[in-house]
Amino acid sequence: MALLGIISAALYGTFFALTRGRDTAVTGMDKRRELRSTLDMMRREIAATFFNQANERLHFVVEDRDIFGKPASTLTFTTISAPQGDGPPASDQLAVTYRVVDSNGKMVLTREAHDPFLNVSPLPYPQMEELEGFLVECYDGNIWVKSWDTALNKILPKMLRVTITVKEGKQNVSFTASAIPKMGGL
Repeated sequence: MALLGIISAALYGTFFALTRGRDTAVTGMDKRRELRSTLDMMRREIAATFFNQANERLHFVVEDRDIFGKPASTLTFTTISAPQGDGPPASDQLAVTYRVVDSNGKMVLTREAHDPFLNVSPLPYPQMEELEGFLVECYDGNIWVKSWDTALNKILPKMLRVTITVKEGKQNVSFTASAIPKMGGL
């Protein structure tokens, strides 16, 4: 009977250790999938950035900010997008803003998108939660800078580098995607 109790306790402990390990792995995979899809969407939207100096609704702005001493850039731009089938008639342009907000002491990356030709206040959508940093850098052809405004620069940057930092275990890990705005100055 004692031997059966010892074997049962060992199996019980092993089962729950394996269950916790599986749950941790699934959570990690979900976070990586969310990270990959966010960086890919940003890369595609930045590649389709549309800017025309003569149209004040078309803009591109990167603001260097921080929250809790961690990078928390704000990225606002106009991009080309397929019109949505529902709602009022819309253009093929979207004004998009990626911004980090503080939610109960945690950094959350939000995305707002709306048609710049309609008078609509967009609602922020939580794109990623529990970040350790969100940094956007612009390359002007000579150096990387952390701020950009087409109202001042009059052109789009030649390239963007977006870095998202997350906590994996006890370490911070950074993931970077680069994008080239291809539709500027039209």
